Amino acid sequence: MKEQIIANKILNWYDINKRVLPWRKNVSRKKKHYYTLVSEFMLQQTQVTTVIPYFNKFIKNIPDFESLANFDDHKLIKLWEGLGYYSRVRNLKKTAQLVIKKFNKKLPRNFLELKSLPGIGDYTASAILSIAFNKPVIPLDGNIERVLKRYLYLKKKNEIKKENLIKRKKIFGYSNRASDYTQALMELGALICKPKKPYCEQCPISNKCIAFKKKDFLLVKIKKKNNERFFLLKVYKDKSKYLLIKNKKFNFLKNFSIFPMQELLKPIKSSQVLNFKMSNMNMRIKIERKNHRASLPASHWIDPKNLTNYTLPTFTKKIVRYLESSK
Repeated sequence: MKEQIIANKILNWYDINKRVLPWRKNVSRKKKHYYTLVSEFMLQQTQVTTVIPYFNKFIKNIPDFESLANFDDHKLIKLWEGLGYYSRVRNLKKTAQLVIKKFNKKLPRNFLELKSLPGIGDYTASAILSIAFNKPVIPLDGNIERVLKRYLYLKKKNEIKKENLIKRKKIFGYSNRASDYTQALMELGALICKPKKPYCEQCPISNKCIAFKKKDFLLVKIKKKNNERFFLLKVYKDKSKYLLIKNKKFNFLKNFSIFPMQELLKPIKSSQVLNFKMSNMNMRIKIERKNHRASLPASHWIDPKNLTNYTLPTFTKKIVRYLESSK
């Protein structure tokens, strides 16, 4: 009964305050399934405001599973350019191809079948089941976790472990409007229960929130190990052009154009080191400028004045811009 009251309060708040988002449009069932899949792939480790223009452009060019399954790889990467984590879009296309071939052009509505698709783990499978198929499942994204941790005042290491959070989320209850309810919980975390300075006076469940009663909104997180790696990046230049190679060596940015690089086993002793954050890796990069023109396997030259003409990862573009600004 208590859980039903919480669910109703959150849903009532959502009905009045929800954002207008392109993947929430009132469309056919098939389109809703496709929109949910695309948006969930895009929203992995990416904020809503960043995703919106990419989603709109993507859907305009690739409106359904069939189009995606047959879409040109180069054009696909170009549409995704700037969102990062490019393995997502490759997996998205593979998933569309499997939906066509294996599931009769329909997104599966079974948890294990969804998880069998490339790029779909526990969270994404749960989110799709709830949002696309209205199944009574609450996926735990960062927003919902934050609401849960504050509502129940979970601070200790054993309390904030994923397994415990999955058990404790039952406090939110369920609703026959499962799709809306999942999005309502996400919206509550995104708009009200913010990481810093939450808007508790606007929260529909603050009267029972322990963090609000204690006026302690600090969130405790399980610290991830800092993965620090060191690289030597070689810059070959011919007049104004830079040499890039197709990356077959490193697991990050696989098959994308990067500068010739090698990983170093020891920390770099230099004041001139570039720092890059890529997923869970902190990259420390020393740049070595070469005076001679090189010819390396799977290499090509790019003109920095025409960066938009190339399909390049953000990492490579940032290096180019750094080199151009420090000439």
